[in-house]
Amino acid sequence: MSDIPVVDIGPFRADPTSAAAVAAVDALRDACHRVGFAYVVGHGIDQSLADEVLALSRRFFQLPEPSRLQIVNTNTPYFRGYTRLGQEYTKGRPDRREQIDIGPERVAPVVQPGDPSWLRLRGPNQWPSALPELRPAVTEWMAQMAGLGGDVLRALALGLGQPIDLFDSVVAPDPEVLVKIIRYPGSPADDVDRQGVGLHHDSGLLTFIMQDDAGGLQVMHDGQLVDAPGRTGAYLLNLGEMLQLATDGYLRATPHRVVSPPESRERVSVAYFFNPDMAATLAPVVLPPALAAEAPGGQNANPDDPVFATYGDNWLKFRLRSHPDVAEIHHADLLTAR
Repeated sequence: MSDIPVVDIGPFRADPTSAAAVAAVDALRDACHRVGFAYVVGHGIDQSLADEVLALSRRFFQLPEPSRLQIVNTNTPYFRGYTRLGQEYTKGRPDRREQIDIGPERVAPVVQPGDPSWLRLRGPNQWPSALPELRPAVTEWMAQMAGLGGDVLRALALGLGQPIDLFDSVVAPDPEVLVKIIRYPGSPADDVDRQGVGLHHDSGLLTFIMQDDAGGLQVMHDGQLVDAPGRTGAYLLNLGEMLQLATDGYLRATPHRVVSPPESRERVSVAYFFNPDMAATLAPVVLPPALAAEAPGGQNANPDDPVFATYGDNWLKFRLRSHPDVAEIHHADLLTAR
């Protein structure tokens, strides 16, 4: 049995003022405080659409390598597109995964001297011409997931004793969402570490993970790594470091990792990151005394990895260190400045 709680957000979505909604809000707040992870059900996401996205994800990774490399992420400065196996890094070590990164579809801005560096992250996606069905399915799924992200933020606001719209301005008008479509191939028998993705915590507000049945995701809880397997019809929710910082650590950005499957298997997952507008600054939340008494402090323990109040600064920090090949090709000046 998993140590990760299951939270039914359906009553809150139906009527945030009902007694059932209050119970759901309390359960969500408790899970995000104690564990930092929860299986969310009652979310309202079209299951047939989710199944289609997962099936199309598998089809992408079955394409010949030239078709995948058509959208390799080193083509552009926006950290979008296909990342080859072993080309994303966690804490300086390569992860054993390949993936597609997809964000908001935008026209790239003209970045002027004095503009914030994170403006360079805004631009168009890359979509595979060999799988044209992927774009409409993922785009529709992203739109539905944005609604769920807003629902969870509003429920957390109430759970923290705040107005329901506390976080609305943080994600308006342009949340910096990200979809990662990820394949973890099986590890060779002599791979001792089996680092699918190394132990880390997320950078923004909320992450929702759709998994297959391969397992491998592990969550730090009470000083131990516990398994967080896929559950049919549920999204695995975890929180990013900006919510941890804003709540003085009451809400937790919990470290987690993925252990590669055995050599004969693969794992496919789709993660949706619901993050602030890059220009947004998340102000500290004044917690009720009972909650504040259980807030241990929100800043990272590592002084070399500070959490910035403005989300764009956090996002740029993560992208530069996670994708050094893109950074060196397109953002060498930023590396020199750091």
